[in-house]
Formats: sequence, structure tokens, C-alpha cells
Amino acid sequence: MEKIAIIGAGLIGCAWASVFARAGHTVTLYDVDKDAVATARGTILAALAGQHELGLIGEAPESVIERVRVTQSLEEAMRGADFVQENVRETVAAKREVYALLDKLAGPDTLIASSTSGIPASSFTEDLAGRRRYFVGHPINPPSVVPLVELVPAPWTDPDVIERASAIYARAGQVPIIVKREIQGFIVNRLQGALLAEAFRLVEDGYVSGADIDKAVKDGLGLRWSFMGPMETIDLNAPGGLRDYCGRYGPLYLDIAKQATPRQWDDALIGKLEQERLAELPADQRAARQAWRDLRLMQLVAHKRGAPSE
Repeated sequence: MEKIAIIGAGLIGCAWASVFARAGHTVTLYDVDKDAVATARGTILAALAGQHELGLIGEAPESVIERVRVTQSLEEAMRGADFVQENVRETVAAKREVYALLDKLAGPDTLIASSTSGIPASSFTEDLAGRRRYFVGHPINPPSVVPLVELVPAPWTDPDVIERASAIYARAGQVPIIVKREIQGFIVNRLQGALLAEAFRLVEDGYVSGADIDKAVKDGLGLRWSFMGPMETIDLNAPGGLRDYCGRYGPLYLDIAKQATPRQWDDALIGKLEQERLAELPADQRAARQAWRDLRLMQLVAHKRGAPSE
């Protein structure tokens, strides 16, 4: 089993630590913040307990957590690491600073992935001696429950690095997808952004409320999308398959796309949606609702694992 180093012990770093530890890897979790280091194992153990209760992991959480060590020494975390998952601040400056150190400390064959949500690896690895081994491994929050991870190479990333990383993620129970070249926002954020842009436009133009937009997705589109993607959905929604669907509905979608000029989300619209949300969920209840969300996600994942895929 590869030895894993997790750089950054925030929520994403802790989630990644649990992903690799429950798959049998030895994990060293690093953070410069002593408070983050002090609480990390407790955070991970609590999450593992919830996953165990729902049957997502079979091994006792107390056994899994024994494979996780924490440290404030970057050198210690990197010693002997085969795979590194970095989770530092979302700024190019922060990435460049930590990658300059990682480049010096990593072994010649160490793979290093960034959890960045939108910063391309090319913006902080170009001048590094080991730049061929760097790439983005963007998770969907929280990666300990939602398995998808986007692998995005820089122009100079060795293809073998992506292939090896994909295998490591897959063995750890994740679902890797490979983005063939860098693009702003990667794949999931662009898909989500397209839906949000249309949702905001429909609310702004007075066609529907924000609450009913949520219903349209969670009680409509989302039911299908929880086990099928959009390509399979349309392939099954016409007698003759995907080509038949495109022939029937392509002109409609083209007309809609022509109407969808980009708009900035102005303060008035944001304020309206914010007030709708606060009326439905007061700010002091948000943390509890986040915990509810994570539980429902775990229940959904458990259901999908138990249901036949064919």
C-alpha cells in the first residue's frame, strides 16, 4: 500500500485522510496550525463512526484511525510518501509557496495532487524541477462521502502520473474522471455553473421562486441524476436513443441557449435569494442542516452500493 501524505488538516484534508486510511493506507496528516493538528484525529474518527454505522465501511473506526498520524513537520509528513494530497489555501501565492517546499522534499516518483477547486496546476508548478508529477485532484465536498475526483493535468504532467493516480484513487473507493487538458472551473463546476446561471436567470425574470427551483432539481432532475448522467438520461428518454432525442429536442435547446446571454448576479437578486433561504433556514440552523446533508449523502451512497447497477 502506498504511504499517503495529506497537506492541510482542514475539513477537506481530514476527509481525504479518512478516504485513504479506510482503504488500508498509512496516512500522515500535516498542518502548520497546531489547533488543526490537535483536533484532526477526533474529526476523522467521528466521520468514520458515521460511515461505519451506515455500513459504508466494515472495519472498526478505532482500527482505521490507527493508520492516521498527525504532525506539524512537513519534512516528517513527506518522508517516504508515495502520494501527496495538498489542501492549502485557495490562492496561487499559497500554492507556489508550499509546492516549492514539496518539490524539494518529495521522492523522485512521488505523485502530488492539489485539491484546488479552480486553480490550474500550471499556475503554480511551471518552474519546479519535478513539474511532470503535479496535477489537480479536485474532490467533491466531502470526498469521504462523495466519491468523484477530477484529475486535471498541467501541460507538462506525465501521462503515466495520471494513470497511476487514477488507479490509487480507484483502489481507495473514489471515482476518478480524467480532464484531458486544463480548463477554468474543471468539469463539475462548469456543469453546476451552467445550471446556476439558468436558475438565477429564471428567478430574476420572475418565472419561478428559488424554493421551487430547488424542488425542480431535487424532486425532478436530481432523482435521475443520482444514478444516471445526462447522456444516459437522454439516451433512454427517446425511443431511438440519443440521436432520436437530439433530433426531437435539439432545436428547442438551441433556442433556449440563444436566449441565455451571460449575466452578472447582482446584489438585488442575491439579496432576494438570500432572504428566501433565511426564511426557510435561519443562519443559526445551517450547521445542523449541513450535518443532515452529510447524513443523507451517506444514506444515498449506502443505497447505491446495495442496489444493482445493471
